[in-house]
Amino acid sequence: MIIWSLFLIMIGVFLALDLGVFNKNAHEITYKEAGRWTAVWTTLGLSFSFLVYFIYQYNWLGEMAKTSLPLTASIEYLTGYIIELTLSIDNIFVIAMIFKSFKIPKKYQHRVLFWGIVGALLFRGLMIFFGVVLIEQFKWTTYVFGAFLIFTAIRMAFSNDEEEFDPKQSWVYRTIRRVMPVTGRIDGQKFIIKKRGLIIGTPLLLALILIEFTDILFALDSIPAILAITTDPFIVFTSNIFAILGLRSMYFFVANMLDSFHYLKYSLTVILIYVGIKLVLANHYHLPLGLSLGIIALSLIAGVYFSIRYKTEHAHDHDGV
Repeated sequence: MIIWSLFLIMIGVFLALDLGVFNKNAHEITYKEAGRWTAVWTTLGLSFSFLVYFIYQYNWLGEMAKTSLPLTASIEYLTGYIIELTLSIDNIFVIAMIFKSFKIPKKYQHRVLFWGIVGALLFRGLMIFFGVVLIEQFKWTTYVFGAFLIFTAIRMAFSNDEEEFDPKQSWVYRTIRRVMPVTGRIDGQKFIIKKRGLIIGTPLLLALILIEFTDILFALDSIPAILAITTDPFIVFTSNIFAILGLRSMYFFVANMLDSFHYLKYSLTVILIYVGIKLVLANHYHLPLGLSLGIIALSLIAGVYFSIRYKTEHAHDHDGV
């Protein structure tokens, strides 16, 4: 429990410094600032794999550790972290659409994402706990999780990119409006305002709730995906947390470049199908971790390569018109 407590304290310190020091005043996150923080969070996330090695080398988790070999634990963490970070890309698309729909100024988007991530930490923790318990107590759930991931991947591959997600058409938005009055006016960084004795939700609150809800939906894919790699709660939780912490800065860094990666969704499709198959086979055959890491890396490299090639070819076509 000491390692768990230290990890949670460390995350709490990171978040406190983020909101209370580095982003105390609302401001628009520049591309340069977002790039710097993306590098910081990614470096921390990748570097934590070395700490995982030492934690399992000296058995600091005691009987709570389910992965005995330190190198195996480190590779499992690294694989899980990359999977979670990759699957977060789709989440960035939706966040961008939510902010656009509610016309949230860029200088307030960081605060909304900050509290969205705090909520995500709590929800992910609960989902990881119940996911691990389900797989341990009911082995057949690996077939359900695996089939769900494969279905999600196929649906993603054949989805229509032209259809834009409209947050205001979602049942979550309609439900919020029935529960409490809302206003279309933004009042600084306030999520709620009081007027004539009524508590009224601002567009920031609506955006926050929708972001929380969509994160839960995306977690339905990402949690089973990492459980295909390991069911060690510490590795699953820490890899998820570092991926979520990096999501905010990554949003500001890549949100404007998402349209450039035309084939990236097919990379995500391959990854989801692979981990889905891995889950289905989990009770009969264990696919090597090296193979998992290789397929994930190759899929991402291929997706980026063909996306850049597609953009270059179409740019030439456009210039020739």
